[in-house]
Order: sequence, then C-alpha cells, then structure tokens
Amino acid sequence: MQEDIDHNYLRSITELFLYYKGLGDKALAQVKDTEIHWRPDGESNSIAVLVKHMRGNMLSRWTDFLTTDGEKEWRNRESEFVDDIKDKESMLSIWEKGWSFLLSALGKLKPEDLQKIVYIRNEGHTVVEAINRHLTHCAQHVGQIIYIAKYLRAKSWQSLSIPKGKTEEFNKMKFSRPKRRKPS
Repeated sequence: MQEDIDHNYLRSITELFLYYKGLGDKALAQVKDTEIHWRPDGESNSIAVLVKHMRGNMLSRWTDFLTTDGEKEWRNRESEFVDDIKDKESMLSIWEKGWSFLLSALGKLKPEDLQKIVYIRNEGHTVVEAINRHLTHCAQHVGQIIYIAKYLRAKSWQSLSIPKGKTEEFNKMKFSRPKRRKPS
C-alpha cells in the first residue's frame, strides 16, 4: 500500500515539474530575442537571469541528490544573477539543460528513497520535503517568467490557461464530458 502511494507521488511530482516546465516553455516561446534581458525595474530579474538561476539551482540540488548537500561548493549562486546570456538560443539551451538534469535525477529515485534525509545548507529534509521545496521554487520562478512575458506581449499574449472571458465556454465543454481521472 505505502509503495503504491510512493510510486504515485513520484509519478505525480514528475508530472507537476513537467507541467511547470511546459508553462515556462510556452511563455518563453512568446518572448523575442531582444526581450530576454528586460526588467521591470533595477532590482528585478530579467527572464534570462531567472532561467540562469533556475538552472544553477537545479544542477546544485540534483547533483548527487541523495548523498551530498544540495548547496554545492562549486555553485556560484551570486553569478547566476549576472545578466550575461548573449541570446535567446543560449538561454533556451540553459533552460533545457537544467530541466533535463532535474528530470533525469528525479527519474532515478525509488519509493524507498522518499523518507531518506537529504541536506540543503546543512538543513535536513526528507526527500519528499526537498522535492516539494524544489517544486515550489521552480513554480515561483516560472510564474515570474510568465508575468514578464505576458507584460511584454500585452494584447498579443497567448493565454496559457483559460483566456479572460472564456471561463463559461471552457466550463461548459468540461462539464459536458463524463467524470474521469486525468490520464497519467
């Protein structure tokens, strides 16, 4: 029974990471090469910086995930906030590398790993807690990327969910179908 729950958790959490990556992919696709460095103000991060930081965090947290502290000595977190990515193509390569690394490491976990203790800056977490912490970190930054991309596209923004004014139509379509479990 517990093993079924643990398998379900690993499948579900992987789907959630893929969901947020997909939202980010769709937002990044709408951003022009010249816009990846735009910031709303001097204290905010550009999309390029957010991508660079996410990749750095992913590589640090998921390298030797079960055996070493998630904050690696080789990580230079401060450099992740330097906006030095040259173009959108380079940024997308960085984006894909981070996500690929995270998803590969996540795919290697087994149900019996979930209650093990891992450390992030010497603070102990169960594997479940560390995964949940990382998911919320990713979701937060993907949300920032979406916000900036939506701002930049303004009226030409292609909605990533139910467009404004279309809720009734969307719900009508959804409720016209029989109840079902979303396929995994």
